[in-house]
Order: sequence, then C-alpha cells, then structure tokens
Amino acid sequence: MFKKIVNHPGFWRSVVSIGIAFIVLFMIFRWVLDGFSFKFLTENNPWLLICALGLGGFVYGFFVTYGKFWKKLKEKE
Repeated sequence: MFKKIVNHPGFWRSVVSIGIAFIVLFMIFRWVLDGFSFKFLTENNPWLLICALGLGGFVYGFFVTYGKFWKKLKEKE
C-alpha cells in the first residue's frame, strides 16, 4: 500500500504544497508571538532555522498527505 500511495499522481505535489503552507503559518505564528519582530531569525543560526523548518514542513506534509491519500484509496476499494 505504501508504494501505491507514494506513486499516486499528485502525491508529491500535495506534500510540497502542505509543507510550504506549514512553514508559512509557522513563521507567521512565530512572528506574532515575538511581538511582530523578526528577531527570531537573527538571534540564532538562521540556517539551522531554515533547515529545521524545511524538514518539519516535509515531515508534516508527508504524513498529512499520506493519510489523505490512504483514506481516498481505502474508500475506492
């Protein structure tokens, strides 16, 4: 079932779009919590933040999309 879901058309496009949405919403949330200041980008290593956001966005997008496609394929069967 895993290979069937991962190779389904549109799976990876959905992973990327949900991952990007996660990153944008996380950045907005963090910006608001820091008092509308982007100091969280400069206080620590910005590359670490970018890598963490990229990895987090990919993992979140993958699991959400996998669940969505799994449900869709289960309903077809």
